[in-house]
Amino acid sequence: MTGILSFDDLKSQAASGAIDTVLVCAVDMQGRLMGKRFHVANFIESSYEETHCCNYLFATDLEMSTPEGFASTSWQQGYGDYVLKPDLTTIRPVPWLEGTAMVLCDVLDHHKHLPVPHSPRAILKKQIARLTELGFDAMMATELEFFLFEKSLDEIRKGGFRDLTPISGYNEDYHIFQTTKEEMIMRPVRNHLYAAGIPIENSKGEAEAGQEELNIRYAAALDCADHHTIAKHAVKEISWQHGHAASFLPKWDAKRVGSSSHVHQSLWQYGTPAFMDKHDELGMSAVMKHYMAGLIAFAPDYTYFLAPYVNSYKRFSKGTFAPTKTVWSVDNRTAGFRLCGAGTKGIRVECRIGGSDLNPYLAQAVMLAAGIKGIEDKMELSAPTRGDVYEDAKAGDIPQNLVAATATLRNSAFLRAALGDDVVDHYTRAAEWEQEEFDRAVTDWEIARGFERA
Repeated sequence: MTGILSFDDLKSQAASGAIDTVLVCAVDMQGRLMGKRFHVANFIESSYEETHCCNYLFATDLEMSTPEGFASTSWQQGYGDYVLKPDLTTIRPVPWLEGTAMVLCDVLDHHKHLPVPHSPRAILKKQIARLTELGFDAMMATELEFFLFEKSLDEIRKGGFRDLTPISGYNEDYHIFQTTKEEMIMRPVRNHLYAAGIPIENSKGEAEAGQEELNIRYAAALDCADHHTIAKHAVKEISWQHGHAASFLPKWDAKRVGSSSHVHQSLWQYGTPAFMDKHDELGMSAVMKHYMAGLIAFAPDYTYFLAPYVNSYKRFSKGTFAPTKTVWSVDNRTAGFRLCGAGTKGIRVECRIGGSDLNPYLAQAVMLAAGIKGIEDKMELSAPTRGDVYEDAKAGDIPQNLVAATATLRNSAFLRAALGDDVVDHYTRAAEWEQEEFDRAVTDWEIARGFERA
């Protein structure tokens, strides 16, 4: 694995001509890489210290529109600059792009050079710092699901996003023969990401035609979010290079299962698993029980950060492995939270609520905040739920649409205390805008249903 490059490594590769371009990237509200392409000579000479971007990048929607109502920036305030401060510990090669390296940036206020509170990386760093004060380190891993399609993104866009055909014709869950047919994409994905210093474990077919899953080894929380974001970007670019489209839309067809992004999490202390207690029936420590109690209790409050768009909620459907209830169970994929590795040092909790469209920095941050609250308040963990959780009438529900999730976000005293009022208000406005845009749309369903018969 080539892995992370030091600044001196970058200088050496620039001198040899191996690298001529540096992608200087920040992660936006939607979890996408945004930034500039620098000539490596300029980056090494001066831009490694900082560069700038318009502050609208952290107050836009998926379309890069500029919604009104954000306190952080606006037309009235003139849309000024933020500072992009390269984190030189994140320099890595981008093997699928010739002569290219990448560095991730923290986002700072242009005038005070302080972290921008609502930038995703800053939000996660704040919760990691809180956890450190309690004496813990968070280790996390995400499972990234997506669909591959026969046509390219450009062909699909020009066709109006209609007649979408997956790259395979049948459910390929764990299917070796069918995934062999997709190795022209997935083999480069695995190998290029590994060469970029991302500890890829495996890829597999998922439970639908054309659906893939990419698994990356667990890592410290910030590294996990970095790995997830770069991997998602790489899948799109490598698929594009091979003439195919990759989509992380959670639910692109009403009749097919959706794509998730399960998040596995555990706490460690002094290099040992803090979630493990060999004397407990399931191997769960008191810390783990308190952490999970917080995760479950505040799940409705933070669901927006696991499901940020109108489409996100179309995935929550009975009998599809996408959860609808905020309860936990032991190795049971119908629950919102699953205990994995019971009785082993790999014991952890898997949150199954999040979709493939989540921003990993935001999702991990709010779950850490909920777990911290559980630990601080010594919250009691309820007994595990058994059987088909979809049929459990007593179990609490996940918010069923963006309107409901926005309301729980807006009114969450817990999130306001953990993240700050400004951050909660910022993302509440983002959620409101997404719903406003959808409410203005006229869908194919409405036209087909009422054009003649209304």
